[in-house]
Amino acid sequence: MTMTMAMTDNDTQDLIDRYVAVWGEADDGRRAAAVRALWTDDAFHVLRAPQELRQAAAALGFDRLELQARGHAELEVRVARAYREFVAPGTFTFRARGDGERLRDVVTFRWEMVPRAGGDPAGAGLEVLVLGTDGRIARDYQFIEA
Repeated sequence: MTMTMAMTDNDTQDLIDRYVAVWGEADDGRRAAAVRALWTDDAFHVLRAPQELRQAAAALGFDRLELQARGHAELEVRVARAYREFVAPGTFTFRARGDGERLRDVVTFRWEMVPRAGGDPAGAGLEVLVLGTDGRIARDYQFIEA
């Protein structure tokens, strides 16, 4: 099957906006529907663990640490967990930095977790999304930068 994706810059920005929004969605049903709309059935999300977790893993003799969610059910748990930990208490919100780019079936952008009350970002990362033939995310690689 030939992949024909003529996604415009606006479509790319829409994908990024919907991706960032799902992490802040409070309603369980809307969040689950957004996960299904964004990711393919067999998609996976791989998180390069934050530095402190990688250091703890190294102390135990592990040379790398990746965290993975595969399929809609695990992705829903992953997104809900991030929501409950960072957004639900009213402490943080997520936003894209506005540097999204697309090359064929790959979309990259940076995001940041900012205090809801304002101030410097408390965390940031790089997202690398590989899209499936239907335009949904098939592979999602997340690198925590700060």
